[in-house]
Amino acid sequence: MEIRSATVLPARREDIELRTADGVTLVGELALPLERVPVATLVTLHPLPTHGGFMDSHVLRKAAARLPALADLAVLRFNTRGTSSPRGTSGGAFGDGITERADVAAAMEFVHERGLPRPWLVGWSFGTELALQYGREHDIEGAILLSPPLHRATAADVAAWEGDRRSLVVIVPELDDYLRPEEAAQRFASVPSATLIAVDGGRHLWVGETQTRRVLDEIVRVVNPAAFPLPTEWEG
Repeated sequence: MEIRSATVLPARREDIELRTADGVTLVGELALPLERVPVATLVTLHPLPTHGGFMDSHVLRKAAARLPALADLAVLRFNTRGTSSPRGTSGGAFGDGITERADVAAAMEFVHERGLPRPWLVGWSFGTELALQYGREHDIEGAILLSPPLHRATAADVAAWEGDRRSLVVIVPELDDYLRPEEAAQRFASVPSATLIAVDGGRHLWVGETQTRRVLDEIVRVVNPAAFPLPTEWEG
């Protein structure tokens, strides 16, 4: 069976709730490999909710639909405060990336409580700001940034990653609306240990199956190289 845009592969899927330190309940989903122990965990942080971002934004939804089966990864998705999706609406109100610090902490506490292995933050657009600003506060393997706009994260937030034991991987579309590869190289120059990946023909929203597959491949290359490259057909 060819893996297409709407393909959902077998996994153990569980609706979950996260409780933040300031009393907000966040709704989400945990997807696990069907019969195996995950080798690593993706904690996903979605694009800007005031511009349509939520836990079902397509790259994150497809990561949860495919990567437990194809790469033995656990995938945690959730709506940050005030964000709605078919799963439900998280409590609270959008905090412009400030109060969402507690949302990231709640997700990482959930990972710790469940004993999920080798967590990586995977932020997309607005989610990259949360990963850059707050990721270093937690026990993670590293952060993967998809289409970072660098609107809220400051130069100091970026530079703080240099010398840190955690990995920083930056995936930048050639035709991004906010930050293209040449400028990204300048903005991340303070972190020479970071890995910068420029994607020819890519756009900020990674629309289309070709772009989605490239992004998921790059994530798997970093997190579980044994599963790279991802197959385009499912034989299960």
